[in-house]
Amino acid sequence: MKVVDPETRIRRAHTFDEIAELYDRGRRAPPDHIFDDLFAQAGLAPSSARILEIGCGTGQATLPLARRGCGIVCVEMGANLARIARRNLAAFPRVRVDTACFEDWEPGSLSFDIVFAATSWHWLDPQLRYAKAAQVLRSAGLLAFTTGGHVFPPGFDPFFAEMQTCYEAIGEARLKWPPPPPEEVRDAREEIEQSGYFENVRVTRRIWVDEFTADEYVAMMSTASDNRLMQPAKREHLLAEMRRLISARPGGRIRKHNLSILHLAQKRA
Repeated sequence: MKVVDPETRIRRAHTFDEIAELYDRGRRAPPDHIFDDLFAQAGLAPSSARILEIGCGTGQATLPLARRGCGIVCVEMGANLARIARRNLAAFPRVRVDTACFEDWEPGSLSFDIVFAATSWHWLDPQLRYAKAAQVLRSAGLLAFTTGGHVFPPGFDPFFAEMQTCYEAIGEARLKWPPPPPEEVRDAREEIEQSGYFENVRVTRRIWVDEFTADEYVAMMSTASDNRLMQPAKREHLLAEMRRLISARPGGRIRKHNLSILHLAQKRA
C-alpha cells in the first residue's frame, strides 16, 4: 500500500468535507459484490451484524449495508459529511453517525462483529488503525476494508491515455505510465499479518466497469483529493479537458475499469 506522509494524508482527507454536497452528488456507491462477498465470507446474516463503519462520507457504502438490515455505527471526521450522511440515512433507525476521528473515537460499552472501511482505511493513522480496530471488535470479530482503485487492463479506454497527456502538460502527472496491470496491484495481506492483531486473512479481488457521461465524470473527479489540492487554474483546465474529450465521443461516454480488493481478517484471540 502506498505510504503517504502524515501531513499530506490529513490535508487530503479534509478536502472532502470542504465540498461535502459535491461529494454526495459525485461519488457512487460501491458495487454490490463487495457486500455479497463480505457477508458470504464472514458467515453472518446482515440483519444480525453489528458494524462499525469508518469514514462513511455521506453514506455511499452505508446505504447498501442499511438496506440489508445491518445495525451500524458510522464514525466520520468531517462535520459536513456527517450531517449529510444523517440526512441520507434518516430512514434507518438502526444506523447512527458520530462525528469524530476514528483514532480518537470512544466506543464506550459498544463492541462490534465487523469493523468496515470502504476505501477509507488508507486515510487512518497507520500506527493506530489496527490496534483501534481490534479494541472495538468482539472476540473473533472481523476487520474488513477495501483498497484498489482505477486500473488499466488490456483494452482500457483510450480516453485515459489522452488525459495522462493533459496531466503531463501541466506538470501534474502523478500516475506511473504506462500503468501496471491489475494483477500487479498489491494487497494489504502482509501489513495486516504484521500488525499482530489479526489472523486468517482472506483477500478477494474483482475487476468491474463503470460508465460515465461527461457530467458524471467531471462531478466525480471534482472531488478527488489530488485535484482539490491542485492550483485552481490547473484543476479547471483538467476538468474542461475531461468534459471536452468525453463530449466529443460518439455516445458521449467513457468506460472506467476498477479493481476492488476486499480484505477480511479475524481478530486474534
